[in-house]
Amino acid sequence: MTRDMPLVFETFLERLSQSVDEADFREALAEAAARFDLLSFAYLSLPSLPSGKPKLISNYPPRWAMQYLENQYEKLDPVILRARNGGRPFQWGSDLWGGKMSPAQQQLFDEAARFSIRCGLTIPIVDLRGRTAAVTFAADEPRPVFLRVIERYEQALQLMATCFHRCVRRKLPGDRTVDGILLTSREYMCLRSAARGNSAWVTGRILGIKPRTIAFHLENAKKKLGVRTQNQAIALLGSQGSSIL
Repeated sequence: MTRDMPLVFETFLERLSQSVDEADFREALAEAAARFDLLSFAYLSLPSLPSGKPKLISNYPPRWAMQYLENQYEKLDPVILRARNGGRPFQWGSDLWGGKMSPAQQQLFDEAARFSIRCGLTIPIVDLRGRTAAVTFAADEPRPVFLRVIERYEQALQLMATCFHRCVRRKLPGDRTVDGILLTSREYMCLRSAARGNSAWVTGRILGIKPRTIAFHLENAKKKLGVRTQNQAIALLGSQGSSIL
């Protein structure tokens, strides 16, 4: 269990700053959580629009993660429904809900239990833009060691979850479509960075790639969007209300 909290956070923030895709973010959170002896986690970011899809970054069993998303369980999961309202972190388990669960919700808990997900600490996140997410640290059962950790380090875990959410929102946009054209993650991130006024050198430092690679992705983005200049591509990005913040 971690004792050097400043070093843990410094390392975690450094890993987040270097992360460019979901795999990087998953590894960063897994490494930090392991310092608290927390082995299972899930970050779920809810869509702003009803037609949107949630973003899930977790180290849960892949089969359960896929099943959760395919069945749109975020719409009936009691944990997520509570997290939507924001508030303080809370502990949960099938026994903590009493008889308040519907048959469908009870089935969800039963299915999760088959993947050794039976209890946890969930941290609701509602950011300044009104975007909602939740970070959950889960366990197969409420062992005393697990309960002591989540109670002792609740504030630290809350700060870690908030930092994770902000970096994911900034670096992994949910919609990479510009003017009806789907760009790759790197193309979109390079274009958005250019829209912020960053040079290729600065963008390269942010993404951890070389300036000539930045130029390559920007050129591909321009070709896909059917424009000749970078400013024209940026104008298309801004015309649809895409956030560059």
